[in-house]
Amino acid sequence: MFINMKKRKNLMALTSVLMLSAAIFAGCGGSADKQSAASSGDTLEGKISASGSTALLPLLKPAQEEFQKAHGKVTVNIAGGGSFTGMNQVAEGSVQIGNSDVDLPAEYQGKDLVDHKVVIEPFVFIVNKDNKLDNLTREQIIGILTGKIKNWKDVGGADQQITLVHRAKSSGSRATISDIVLKGQEFTDDAVIQDSNGAVRTAIAGTPGAIGYVDAPYADDTVKTISFDGIKYSPEAIINGQYPIYGYGHMYTKGEATGAVKAFIDYVLSDEFQNAQVSKLGFIPMSKMKK
Repeated sequence: MFINMKKRKNLMALTSVLMLSAAIFAGCGGSADKQSAASSGDTLEGKISASGSTALLPLLKPAQEEFQKAHGKVTVNIAGGGSFTGMNQVAEGSVQIGNSDVDLPAEYQGKDLVDHKVVIEPFVFIVNKDNKLDNLTREQIIGILTGKIKNWKDVGGADQQITLVHRAKSSGSRATISDIVLKGQEFTDDAVIQDSNGAVRTAIAGTPGAIGYVDAPYADDTVKTISFDGIKYSPEAIINGQYPIYGYGHMYTKGEATGAVKAFIDYVLSDEFQNAQVSKLGFIPMSKMKK
């Protein structure tokens, strides 16, 4: 009996020691885990709202996804609407970033908008896949855009009516084509107006005799890209100064960017994103452009 009681006391004492040690170990381990998480944790948080250029969506959507993966407490919302819509909304304060294909117009001067150029945007003319033409001269394209040329036979094509598909006046893509190609001449009103690059492409793909312009990343195998003035589009043709139809992608902020907004713009401009993703997504990195 005495021996059994002694064994029981020893066993109880040993159990108490083990339980105490486990508690101390767990407490230390938990504290260490919390310290480790705190020291390596991502403190960046918040919501980012951006709107504007649909030409920039193929660039900014992948950037949004990667940025949110790296910063789990940040939500990035990106919408289209057109370059001038983006600039209006950021100037009004309804979004934090206004994405645009155009330099800041005079009417936005003095509204405290800060320009962040993030990429070179190439634009191309596309036609329905049944079109046999491979090239149009500047004069021929001007004739089509202004409505002076209405049939493909007048530019060496089939006897078929030309259907012009392009963008509304709020579009930076439209402004780019107006500045570079039309140089002050007016677009014809006899056209089908679409609200995004993707919608322009879809309309042209489904309309025999159609022609329009899109940001180069939208020119997929559902449509045919044609040369401009004998120059076929390629990034090298822009970098070498041969192909003239391009603009810069801008991310405008009201005042200097701070916090998560600054971090997102910095990510888009980072070597990591510019070198690994920009060309793959159909754009040209800022570093590639000759000064």
